[in-house]
Amino acid sequence: MNGPVDAGLQAERTALAWRRTCLALLAGSLVATRILPELFGAWSALLGVAGAVCAGLLLAAIQRRYRTHQSNVQGDGDPRTLAGGGLIGALALFAVSAGVISIGAVAVVILSRDIP
Repeated sequence: MNGPVDAGLQAERTALAWRRTCLALLAGSLVATRILPELFGAWSALLGVAGAVCAGLLLAAIQRRYRTHQSNVQGDGDPRTLAGGGLIGALALFAVSAGVISIGAVAVVILSRDIP
């Protein structure tokens, strides 16, 4: 390593992993947009739309982070610009929120059934 940033392929693999995560989030959100309105009404499609928006925002942030890293590898940038775990925190917050909402939705479906 000749400077503050390693010029290996770690950043490329990390960016690809984040892209796969965003695509999975987008796919789940689109499925939710299709299925949830049948169970809970049209308003519930907003959850899927919110997931799609989050996936888009995450993808934009990942692209910006990767470009910043590439400029650091080339010696044009400031290595301190990559500090922080905002992406991981945002994704974790969204995942926990979606999980809590999903558990609530399942509970509503189960409790609304007439059990003989």
